[in-house]
Amino acid sequence: MKALEVKDLYKNYSRWRGKTTKAVDGVSFSVEEGEIVGFLGPNGAGKTTTIKCICGLIEPNSGDINIFGIDAVSDTRKAVENTSAVLEGNRNIYWRLTTRENLEFFAGLHGRSKKETKSEMDKLLERFDLKEKEDTSARKLSRGMQQKLALACALIRGTDLLLLDEPTLGLDVKTSKELRRFVMQLAVDKGKTILLSSHDMNVVEDVCERVIIINDGKVLADDKVRNLKSLFDVHLYDFILRGKPSLDEIEEYHEVIDVRYENNKTRLKVSLKDSGSFYRLIDHLRDSGMELEKVENLDTHLEEIFMNIVEEELGG
Repeated sequence: MKALEVKDLYKNYSRWRGKTTKAVDGVSFSVEEGEIVGFLGPNGAGKTTTIKCICGLIEPNSGDINIFGIDAVSDTRKAVENTSAVLEGNRNIYWRLTTRENLEFFAGLHGRSKKETKSEMDKLLERFDLKEKEDTSARKLSRGMQQKLALACALIRGTDLLLLDEPTLGLDVKTSKELRRFVMQLAVDKGKTILLSSHDMNVVEDVCERVIIINDGKVLADDKVRNLKSLFDVHLYDFILRGKPSLDEIEEYHEVIDVRYENNKTRLKVSLKDSGSFYRLIDHLRDSGMELEKVENLDTHLEEIFMNIVEEELGG
């Protein structure tokens, strides 16, 4: 069974003098049970609106949303019983409640008692370094701690579908890395299904096997990360040379992406079509009397893929 199915989703917002803004323009995708899917797009692309439609906070103008086979548009309450969300910003927790009270409250909303969840709460408090702050009101926590508490409150509900919108916002590097491992464990060990939206491409690339990219409310790409990497593999190489080569001769046969000069060294980033081009450039540099100090193959990263897809859409 598919955990989540979105089909032909549309959402418009009313503006001044009867004008409307189309936030979501026919978005369709699905997520299998136990899958972690990245949901990407620039600011204003429609990501958060789509997520809010899925979790019942916004009513779409038209379209279908099914969560574990339940119609989330006509039977929102029943569909979202098995859904938890962490939305961007500080609206995921109650500021006047303490850290532990927040956990107890959100567990109770899902029909889970204090006794049933005490051990689980203790583990979450320890995992997110919130144990010492369990009796502190949420409004007195740092931005990062509030974000960690929001994640813990989503997890304590025990739902099988998690919607995470910028879950690492405000987290330090260490906690962000720990969260990535934890998210993967939720899918592998607990069978959770996760739709993850983030501007941090490292987070998405680390934990997601598949990504959906949207812009202007439309889906531009929906594929496995490895397939997108193969499609946009540009064979980038970074050369560090002693001296200053003739760029005119190099640019005649190769695409120079970037060049920098410092301390009698040249750092040359080039895009090569194939292995033959690589060896021809090596021969050219040697014949020109250049001393090659270091060469590094630069893997195509998800951020480059994302920019390529969005820029192609804008240009096309």
